[in-house]
Amino acid sequence: MPDVLDVTPYDALLLLSFGGPEGPDDVVPFLENVTRGRGIPKERLKEVGQHYFLFGGVSPINDQNRALLDALRKDFAGHGLDLPVYWGNRNWAPYLTDTLREMAADGRRRVLVLATSAYASYSGCRQYRENLADALATLEAEGLEVPRVDKLRHYFNHPGFVEPMADGVVASLAELPEDVRDGAHIAFTTHSIPTASADTSGPAEEHGDGGAYVRQHLEVARLVADAVRERTGTEHPWQLVYQSRSGAPHIPWLEPDICDHLEERHAAGVPAVVMAPIGFVSDHMEVLYDLDTEATARARELGLPVRRSATVGADARFAAAVRDLVVERAAVERGQDVTPCALGALGPSHQVCTVGCCPARSPRPAAAGADSPYA
Repeated sequence: MPDVLDVTPYDALLLLSFGGPEGPDDVVPFLENVTRGRGIPKERLKEVGQHYFLFGGVSPINDQNRALLDALRKDFAGHGLDLPVYWGNRNWAPYLTDTLREMAADGRRRVLVLATSAYASYSGCRQYRENLADALATLEAEGLEVPRVDKLRHYFNHPGFVEPMADGVVASLAELPEDVRDGAHIAFTTHSIPTASADTSGPAEEHGDGGAYVRQHLEVARLVADAVRERTGTEHPWQLVYQSRSGAPHIPWLEPDICDHLEERHAAGVPAVVMAPIGFVSDHMEVLYDLDTEATARARELGLPVRRSATVGADARFAAAVRDLVVERAAVERGQDVTPCALGALGPSHQVCTVGCCPARSPRPAAAGADSPYA
């Protein structure tokens, strides 16, 4: 990246996240937003909401996004990058549409979007782009000048994302009893999705079994495992596993589930496990409940020592990675040659989502891609 951080033609960065309830009264309305159009009864949503009620009805994701916002603003200011950072959510306040309306009123015309999802998939990329298109359509209907939005590329293999996770695994290994530490297994976890969605993730030419979603996670797991070996001098066996399945039982989803995996590893004589949630940017509800609560309780029943390593959260290296991605994308838009930063064999992800990339379950407009109606 050049010494002068030129972000022309962009005039703002939007942190786009999932959102979460901030009190008990928010839980069911939040879940209604998440599941809108699926016809799920309110009583069922109350059952699902028990995960949130265990934590006072508050998801940690909003506070984690506030911390990331603060880290981004401090990093930008510390490096002379004059780029305002806004925040909008897909499913709870501050709502994406409200934030884009604020940005339009502030005169923002070229907006970069950082999604709190590092990998390719329908739910992790295109659905964010669909929500952007819906919000822009609302602004257009209100007669507002609609800003152009571009999404930052997938950052799963950027060193600012990988290195904090490797540190987290090393720290978790150090917390294990010394007599089981060297033999510990690493379970790299991510959100399970339907196998059909995984198979069609990423650009169409890359579609295949598991698609880009599985391929990218396997690459990150390998990168982290290699870094752990280099830092500890010990080769730890590892496997990519899944968590947080929420679909109908008859629909195939990615497996094995983390709890089943813990049982299998225990039966195989593994002395300890570190659960490393590489699929998540921050320690939000699915990490706190599915790993820290449910999986940890299962391990306790088995008598299997486990530790859960940290996500990147608001790590200063991640904030620096975002700055790097912003400057990189701006240079691409200006037609300059750039060398994108990426670790491993897969190389940097595409700058613009292609037509047919992570296709929708039913066709809907999506912004910030080659098929955007707001280019």
